[in-house]
Amino acid sequence: MRTTLLTIAICLLGYAAFSQNKTNKKMETIVLVHGAWSDASAWSAVAPVLKAKGYEVIEVNLPGHGKDNTSFATITLRSYVDAVKKAIGNRKNILLVGHSMGGVVISQVAEEIPGQLKELVYLAAFLPRNGESLLSLSQQDADSHIGKYLQIDQANGNANLAKDGIIDVFAADAPKNIAEQLVANFKADPLAPFATPVVLTDANFGSVKKVYIHTLNDHAVSYTLQQAMVKNGNVEREYAIPTSHAPFISMPDVLAAIILEEAK
Repeated sequence: MRTTLLTIAICLLGYAAFSQNKTNKKMETIVLVHGAWSDASAWSAVAPVLKAKGYEVIEVNLPGHGKDNTSFATITLRSYVDAVKKAIGNRKNILLVGHSMGGVVISQVAEEIPGQLKELVYLAAFLPRNGESLLSLSQQDADSHIGKYLQIDQANGNANLAKDGIIDVFAADAPKNIAEQLVANFKADPLAPFATPVVLTDANFGSVKKVYIHTLNDHAVSYTLQQAMVKNGNVEREYAIPTSHAPFISMPDVLAAIILEEAK
């Protein structure tokens, strides 16, 4: 791995220097895409830091997540991809960040609008190859704890986690009050996007620069699987954070610093 915790410290030093030289000049856009069983509020401690440095920041809320009540029966991977593309519009030079399931989404977005993207940042995210899906990748993850708590409702087309497993899977290192809030607001996810394979080409998806942020103590997408996906994913640069699956909760300043480093 190119980047270790030492490099994170260097990144933070760079972030501190950057904050002292804040400019009002309009800079590029950072688009943040949340993962499964989450919503745009996941970025609430990170987005303000990015905006304070002059970046336009778009926190995409995928259909059926958070307060959006789109019927799960109508939600597909295409729904997610179209939501991200709509948020981007005709903007260019986009730093596109995807967490967890969001990695599958941003990969398909990159295939379809590669010329509008500066870089893809995968945060503890699924990094698929052509023909792979979130489901096919997760089935390779023997170290994930999701299987112990997963609850599938085929009749209603959704997947959920047992309440006693939410903190273990997502935020074992989160402050107690935030962890309790996470459990209280947890919501099932539609099944269809999990099983849909991506269609990716070297000419499009393969042309976009990729960076991966590892989460070393991850019980959702294990570090073992993260390493395997990076090995096969033509990733240019790697970072590592000693957190659970939700560094935007436990180490938001460190995460923001890395994103700012990549946005320069």
